[in-house]
Amino acid sequence: MGDRLKDKIAVVTGAGSVGPGWGNGKAAAVLFAREGARVFAVDVNLGAAQETLAIVEREGGECTAYQTDVSRSEEIEGMVESCVATYGRVDILHNNVGIVEVGGCVETSEESWDRVMDVNLKSMFLTCKHILPHMEHQGGGAIVNISSIASIRWLGVPYISYSASKGAVNQLTQSIALQYAAKNIRANAILPGLMNTPMVATSLAEFYAEGDVEKMVEVRDRTCPMGKMGDAWDVAYAALFLASDEAKYITGAQLVVDGGLTCKAV
Repeated sequence: MGDRLKDKIAVVTGAGSVGPGWGNGKAAAVLFAREGARVFAVDVNLGAAQETLAIVEREGGECTAYQTDVSRSEEIEGMVESCVATYGRVDILHNNVGIVEVGGCVETSEESWDRVMDVNLKSMFLTCKHILPHMEHQGGGAIVNISSIASIRWLGVPYISYSASKGAVNQLTQSIALQYAAKNIRANAILPGLMNTPMVATSLAEFYAEGDVEKMVEVRDRTCPMGKMGDAWDVAYAALFLASDEAKYITGAQLVVDGGLTCKAV
């Protein structure tokens, strides 16, 4: 156990995993706890959040699992109230919730567009809306939002709602960062590249390889300059840095974690 987040209270949304293995939120929640934070692990799937809680507790950390649909304001309000009642404050908000639905402008239905925007973008607006007043009252805090390099690059996949939502996350983050900079509240975004996580396997295998996950991994690995995709821990360690006091003079940043992919000309 470390102490980079000693005595911090961290709300981690999407703290479970949609399948076997490590998603970004699950890895971040466990890593934050390893570094001394008390973690409020939030997920729409309570069982997934409880699995994360069990890992944290086995390692000697402290965690609370809480079920919330982060696209619904009243549920987030209740979640924040529960966290504050349990731990007294919120020092870190780490937004990990996100979904992918493949389709361009013509192929994407309005219902699909709205669903992706609600989960990927509205959720971050709502968590910030309800947590920022607490951070302001207590005199500071750190927000880390998960975006994507799809917000700034075409990656060969026509998922227009995902790309648009993540582009909006970047500006949401910067707007909060500048509005609250003088109040000791920092907001930063992480832009992962091609990652090997359960969410990717469940959402994109059909597009890449007709459902063959192993083939999809091979295709995506070849695209990466380092010869392989990153994993949830690469994102979690970036989040740990931005959430910690080590990053006390960093706000409004977009930290790319992509193994050099966005440096490629083609």
